Amino acid sequence: MPKLHVLITLSVFALSPALLADQVTLKNGDRLTGTITKSDGKTLVLKTDAAGEVTIQWPAIQEVNSAQPLHVVEQSGQTVVGTVTTSDGNLSVAASSGTVTVPQAQVTALRNDAEQAAYEKTQHPTLLQSWTVGANVGFALTAGNSETKNLALAFTGDRKTLKDEITMYTNAVYATNDAPGAVPSTTANTVQGGARYARNFTPRVFGYGSADFQTDALQQLNLRSVLGGGLGLHAIKSDRTNLDFLFGLNYTRENYITFNRNFVGASVGEELSQKLGKSTVFLEKAYFFPDLSNPDDPTSLNNGNFNYRATFNLGTVTKLSKWLGWQNAFGDIYVTDPPIGTKTNDIVLTTGINVSFTH
Repeated sequence: MPKLHVLITLSVFALSPALLADQVTLKNGDRLTGTITKSDGKTLVLKTDAAGEVTIQWPAIQEVNSAQPLHVVEQSGQTVVGTVTTSDGNLSVAASSGTVTVPQAQVTALRNDAEQAAYEKTQHPTLLQSWTVGANVGFALTAGNSETKNLALAFTGDRKTLKDEITMYTNAVYATNDAPGAVPSTTANTVQGGARYARNFTPRVFGYGSADFQTDALQQLNLRSVLGGGLGLHAIKSDRTNLDFLFGLNYTRENYITFNRNFVGASVGEELSQKLGKSTVFLEKAYFFPDLSNPDDPTSLNNGNFNYRATFNLGTVTKLSKWLGWQNAFGDIYVTDPPIGTKTNDIVLTTGINVSFTH
């Protein structure tokens, strides 16, 4: 009997790690043991001692049995907390109020306590949290038969939560031709920057307010200030594609070297972001700003024709590592009524290193 008692005790100690661990059984019969950390209804992440974190396709799972409490989120949005067992394609959650049965196909998320705490922080971030920041740098220098310098800088910041989004940007291009007698010696000198705040009213509709500023020495533009606001529509919103349409009004103040101009205008635009493969993101946006104050002003430098401003931007960012990438950007600003002697189009093409990080 003493020997039998010892054997039973050793067996319990040997099996205790398995009894205290979570288990996932696959439809092919394989069984994995570890700690369930999270699931988004598409995949499940299991942390194991031997293989580290293992990602399992949710449809391939036959059974889930947890030794720890899990936060189970249903399609309706309701969350049930408790240890989980599986029976006949349903998850049985041993909640404090009693056992709750959730069909496995209706589970949209699964989190342990640590992941749930991290998730709740993302729902109520402080103003300094949830930022994605990127900086682009491009520089070129020539000497000898040609003597030029070109510098392109850009910065972007984006803070997105479930309810709102803050975006900021600035970019600058400066170029010179240093060859003796070159006219003009400065061939580019433009700076743009701005910010926008958007608030979701429904999952599809949002309101926004924005402020944009620009200087362009070669177009004799000391400062253009554009304050605007309006409504937007999330036409497409998925993991790979986002397409927004925006409609609103703006007040524009333009200070050129030779004259000033203030007017109220409309704002109509669209913004698209598309993931191309695993490492490249394609970005595109176009805006049209018609002058509503004096659309047919006979004193206009545009000889009384309809005045407007249009902008078009597109680019790509390809990730080379977690924080380093390569960016290409093209921008065009068209103004129907520029100062005499300057052109209506300003086109900027840049390429260079992209550095990004999140906080």
